[in-house]
Amino acid sequence: MTPVVILAAVALAGCGDSSSGSSSAGSTGAGSASGSGSGPVTNGSLTILAAASLRDVFAKLGDQFEADHPGSTVEFSFGPSSGLATQIVEGAPADVFASASAKTMKTAEDAGAVNAPVTFATNSMTIVVPKDNPGTVDDVSDLASKDTTVAVCAKDVPCGAAALTVFEQADLDVTPVSEEVDVAAVLTKVSLGEVDAGLVYVTDAALARDKVTQITLPADVSATTDYPIAVTTESANPTLAQQFVDLVTGTIGQDALKAAGFAPAP
Repeated sequence: MTPVVILAAVALAGCGDSSSGSSSAGSTGAGSASGSGSGPVTNGSLTILAAASLRDVFAKLGDQFEADHPGSTVEFSFGPSSGLATQIVEGAPADVFASASAKTMKTAEDAGAVNAPVTFATNSMTIVVPKDNPGTVDDVSDLASKDTTVAVCAKDVPCGAAALTVFEQADLDVTPVSEEVDVAAVLTKVSLGEVDAGLVYVTDAALARDKVTQITLPADVSATTDYPIAVTTESANPTLAQQFVDLVTGTIGQDALKAAGFAPAP
């Protein structure tokens, strides 16, 4: 099977550098075409731009897709949704866009860059601290302490907007010492002990559980975000692209997303 190639997202003004690096996803082995959508099995190449928080689960689904579509190749570019949307609107080659924000997807849709987005999952925020919790953070209210250093995503990316929602709902005045390009960068800051706490998605906290400790937010101050996906209007292979979307929204994709900690679409 051809390995999935994960490309770094192109950095854009206002979005910072993507945290994605080049690596290969593991192979799942050959499989049937079930779960990858209706219609003929076709081959060719796909370029998929996806939110950084989808990196691990989409890499696995890319392997599954290639197994189901012999001769096909899937390349991913992971990064902040806002930056990826800008790339697509400005004409960067892409077949599928998966965003961590309905608002960001609407930007691409309003520009005529994608067709008929569908929501395939949701995610929610949580607090993470270094394993030894040097800042003794036990509750969301501790984030407002002048002695607590906090990292969040930049305001213009979905995880940053969600962090602001948490602070507003908790009625807290929090001054982050670091605003990162995406959730992966926040996790890195926390896991290295460069800050006392960070706000990330629950799915990312689960992936980093060996390096960080999760502190669950109270239900009344939680923030969730929808994840929409769509075929781009300029896709060079729209039939194959739609079959990838069908994989994500079908049973195989939904089971993989659930296993990764995502909640189903509302």
